[in-house]
Amino acid sequence: MTSNTRKSSRKTATMKDVAQLANVSQSTVSRVLNDTNEPIPIGEETRQRVMDAVAKLKYQPNLHAGSLRGQKTQLIAIMIADITNPFYHAIVRTVQDHANTYNYDVMIANSDHTRQGEKRFVDSVIRRPVDGIIMAPYHLDDDDLGELIDRTGAAVAAVGQHLRHPQIDIAYGNDELATYNAVKWLHQTKGHTAIGFIGVTDRFPAGARRRRGFEQALNDAGLEMASKYEQVGDWSLGSGYQAMQQLLSLPEPPTAVFVANDVMAIGAMEAIKKNNLKIPDDMAVVGFDNIPAASWVYPPLTTVAQYPEKMGEQLSKALFQRIHGEYSGPSRRFEIPLDFIEREST
Repeated sequence: MTSNTRKSSRKTATMKDVAQLANVSQSTVSRVLNDTNEPIPIGEETRQRVMDAVAKLKYQPNLHAGSLRGQKTQLIAIMIADITNPFYHAIVRTVQDHANTYNYDVMIANSDHTRQGEKRFVDSVIRRPVDGIIMAPYHLDDDDLGELIDRTGAAVAAVGQHLRHPQIDIAYGNDELATYNAVKWLHQTKGHTAIGFIGVTDRFPAGARRRRGFEQALNDAGLEMASKYEQVGDWSLGSGYQAMQQLLSLPEPPTAVFVANDVMAIGAMEAIKKNNLKIPDDMAVVGFDNIPAASWVYPPLTTVAQYPEKMGEQLSKALFQRIHGEYSGPSRRFEIPLDFIEREST
């Protein structure tokens, strides 16, 4: 092996490597290197451990990211999970409108709900500088996001109740509680005792929260939590259709179903109709999001209303406050209230 080959195969140290060697989080490494004590002061011993690890690993922070802090690009990036899901349309439109007022351009990326897609977005904004990022990450964790901030120097705001990074502003709705209340309503107000659930894998934090709300509502009502009544989709119309087909194939199907988003709920409604059953007489359906189509389908869909335009507005305001130096403090968390909307599907 030549010396050039040995050099090219040598791994470049990352912030994650520094954090592991110093036994701290990546966000702590970022705060030490950026010389900030917010939100909690960093002890001198911790700071020294980080700097020792930096020296030992010969870690070099992204110099291009540092230059961004002094020179604006007039560009922000948005990462959404599914460009076909109308829930994200209002977020993107609101962010674009807000960015226009500052003469900013917007770059939009779609992750397809995958970690690979989210990592591809991260790589793209590292290669192409931006001043700010608004994102809806399902798979990136706080360490990943700390690395993103360190490599880009960008301000970041996100949709995601599960995120706890000290430098990222968050907008969210309490979907676990909203799910609990919707399922409780199906039981107490509508009298259903056999209630199904169409959700997604717990790898999606929102899916895990909504499943917890569903199961807690059944438990508090003293209702059976039958695993046969829980089906796993992937947020898509087709998966909602297939999940409902599975429920309808049971010897004793449920009489109502809570679905983790409206897109899957509309797919479930199509399956019910294809089986010559009536909604809500044979099967009541509740969705989540209140996308425009929820009021257009027949019968109109009962659902939990989120307000993505309010999320987009709040995230945009918070992001540009950081971009313009009007705020540089710790993470802010903005809860957007959710509403239950009763329509004819129940």
